[in-house]
Amino acid sequence: MRAPAKINLHLGVGAPRADGLHPLTTVYHAVGLCDDVTATPADAWGVTMAVPDWIDADVLPADGDNLVDRAATLLAGHHGVPVTGLVSVAKAIPVAGGMAGGSADAAAALVALDRVWDLGTTDEDLLAIAAQLGSDVPFALVGGTAVGTGHGEVVEPVADHGTWWWVVVPSTEGLSTPAVYRHFDEMFPDAALEPCGAESLLAALATRDPHRLADVLHNDLQLPAIDLRPDLGELIDRGQGVGALRGLVSGSGPTCVFLCESADHARSVAAALEQDHPLVLVANGPVAGAHLVEYA
Repeated sequence: MRAPAKINLHLGVGAPRADGLHPLTTVYHAVGLCDDVTATPADAWGVTMAVPDWIDADVLPADGDNLVDRAATLLAGHHGVPVTGLVSVAKAIPVAGGMAGGSADAAAALVALDRVWDLGTTDEDLLAIAAQLGSDVPFALVGGTAVGTGHGEVVEPVADHGTWWWVVVPSTEGLSTPAVYRHFDEMFPDAALEPCGAESLLAALATRDPHRLADVLHNDLQLPAIDLRPDLGELIDRGQGVGALRGLVSGSGPTCVFLCESADHARSVAAALEQDHPLVLVANGPVAGAHLVEYA
């Protein structure tokens, strides 16, 4: 199975509610940086991770404590079957970078294990299980472009007929999502209970014009992330200075993404940023959610 990274074209954050969670209105967008997840039958259970040199394996969750393990446990519990099989994950999505790589792996594992265990889980039940794993996991199943509400876990696909090109610059230093949300609360103690809507963003998508989209990209967590990591603000300024239409912190960071006019424009911006950053990636979207890949 192949599962894509996500970026948030719009991320509106409301004040925390009684349960401590923040209501969100977000527009998810799946891009072509993907992890490959393979499940094979076996009597025992195990998860292995293969990572490229540019990913620090030390930041990966410990064995037995990652979203793939939790996905398997929830799916097996839903059907009353034992947790068996071997799952291998080949990472290509930045880890702890605000691009939901762990969520993508969990979504792909749900679909792969459903096939290996021959369960025939309905799409509705898969989405319900995914929502128990985290707000980004249901979107990783759906893919494309979608509006997320609630805490991000209620996902509604939207029409997106454009092809959008992005330069992606991961960070070698992580940034804690809870820390960014806490800093948001500190910076904006009077934040509205309801997050800002995404109407302008959705209207821009319909135009298929990257300049229009650039004007309305929005992330309420960007200022807190930059306040904690000023280098992210410097990177955004640098990317826009070499021609990107707009730079944005991806989710809670620290990965930054840059919208470009075309594939050639993205490669040009990437080449300029490579002078100062060890890893710069180019990706387009939207792409499909977790899906089976046929290998030749």
